[in-house]
Amino acid sequence: MLAAALGALAFGAPAALAGTAPVSPAGVPVTSAPAKAQAAAPTSQSATWAAGTRAYLVITAAGDSSAVRSAVTANGGTVFSYYDAIGVIVAHSTSSTFATTMRGVSGVQKVGATRTSDVPADAYNPALPANPAQSTTPAGEPVRVDMSQIKADQAWAVTTGSASVKVGILDTGVDDQHQDLAPNFNAADSASCAYGKADTRAGAWRDVDTHGTHVAGTVAAAKNGKGVVGVAPGVKISSVRVAEPGNSFFFAENTICAFVWSGDHGFKVTNNSYYTDPWMFNCPDNIDQAAIIEGVLRAQAYAESKGSLQVAAAGNENYDLAHKTTDTASPNDSTPTTRTITNACMDIPTELPGVVTVAANGTGVTKASFSNFGQGVVDVAAPGSNVYSTAPGGGYSTKSGTSMATPHVVGVAALIASANPGITPAQIRDKLATQANDTACPSDTRCTGTTANNGFFGEGQVDALKAVGATPPAGKYFENLGDVAIGDNTTVESPITVSGVTGNAPATLKVGVDIKHTYIGDLKVDLVAPDGTVYVLSNRAGGGTDNIVQTFTVNASSEVANGVWKLRANDNANQDTGKIDAWNLTF
Repeated sequence: MLAAALGALAFGAPAALAGTAPVSPAGVPVTSAPAKAQAAAPTSQSATWAAGTRAYLVITAAGDSSAVRSAVTANGGTVFSYYDAIGVIVAHSTSSTFATTMRGVSGVQKVGATRTSDVPADAYNPALPANPAQSTTPAGEPVRVDMSQIKADQAWAVTTGSASVKVGILDTGVDDQHQDLAPNFNAADSASCAYGKADTRAGAWRDVDTHGTHVAGTVAAAKNGKGVVGVAPGVKISSVRVAEPGNSFFFAENTICAFVWSGDHGFKVTNNSYYTDPWMFNCPDNIDQAAIIEGVLRAQAYAESKGSLQVAAAGNENYDLAHKTTDTASPNDSTPTTRTITNACMDIPTELPGVVTVAANGTGVTKASFSNFGQGVVDVAAPGSNVYSTAPGGGYSTKSGTSMATPHVVGVAALIASANPGITPAQIRDKLATQANDTACPSDTRCTGTTANNGFFGEGQVDALKAVGATPPAGKYFENLGDVAIGDNTTVESPITVSGVTGNAPATLKVGVDIKHTYIGDLKVDLVAPDGTVYVLSNRAGGGTDNIVQTFTVNASSEVANGVWKLRANDNANQDTGKIDAWNLTF
């Protein structure tokens, strides 16, 4: 869905729909042998391409596939790559009867076309992505609201993550030269899986869009005093480019290659902000789509058997994934048609067993308007609206989507793995569920379930601080994530009710402020104590710069702690406006 949904909001893919009926990987034993792909095309690959070349998954028993590979060649096909440990062969053919013929071959379990368009000639001689010139990364890295919302900024005081934890960014690629990503980038375990075969040339992993670089920054941008900070700024990230250049399609053979690579290269967690093109939903009663389901399922099971947890986005169609009825977007590589579907049809890889499904929060802990949902499908939620992160060439950009929510969860999972060496994928899944903060359904009949687990938020919004084994002192941390608009020449207030704190406030009361406003020299910002005493935080400072994202220290030791505290913002000039985005108090 990345290819179809990089439009207005730069959304990512509808992904991981955990909790649906698993599809059995029949005849696929869990094996400890690496499933490295074998290149099997002639040396002069570019000479073998012809118009009409299509790609197929040929599914057989795990183990030696030489007999089936010989049959591929004998029946008008070529073996592009193969993964014997999971019994998957990627074949190319220009023959319209290839799939039908191969289905009759002894030992073949399934055969399916992976696309309704031709394989590009680039598959046989791939061009390396551009290595963009880098702009200077600005100094300063204020804590962003998405990070404070999941308490990542507090978790960093416990751990920023371990460099021994490897995270795979399975996406459009990553700009490894970006100054905010380079300190944590692991080139040795990076590659391109575009077209379904690992390309390990230096730079093959680079971004053919902007999406993967943005995701990578949210996971693990370095805590280096510049730009932004990721949820887990101490872990290592590797790029496995799944998207093909020019269209950013993520076909099944690409996803299979990426999952196998992830398992073989020790990725503890992978970020999957896409669905497997060209079908938004793959239906088991379709002979081609059944092969796609089986092939990607085997690859995901292989990766998990090697210790890798897959986390994926729930999608951006505001669609109830627990009650599927129609698919109007498939196939997206040719001409989409409207078809009736049922819950048996699967969003791949996101509905595969073991994959963690992430929905997007809007402002605060609301449901983002675009986020897919579904009782028993969504596992957890995270911020996904107006997320600011890294962009190729040393820059930064803001994107929205479940694609942007997913790397927040991946970062939390990486912190969990950092704090718990040797933890298994199943145990990380359990901890992601138990650390999440329960979020009740709003007044919306589409949201079903309980406060503890429902169709909009699953187990709730992730909490990085709890994930690393720490919690704020009881009754000592309070926040207001609600927006309050600041108009020209107006004074507005945002309240926080403090309770359960004994005695007076401390001499080092921490006031975290996130105000989005152009030309902050217009603003006077005060903390108002419950008795009305005013403490000035910022008095028309900052000139023409934008936004106040800062933690202030106030000597409030003369104030009783319990009561209603207010953040007051006073605009003193025309033209520039903004909002109180969030603020907090730490006693």
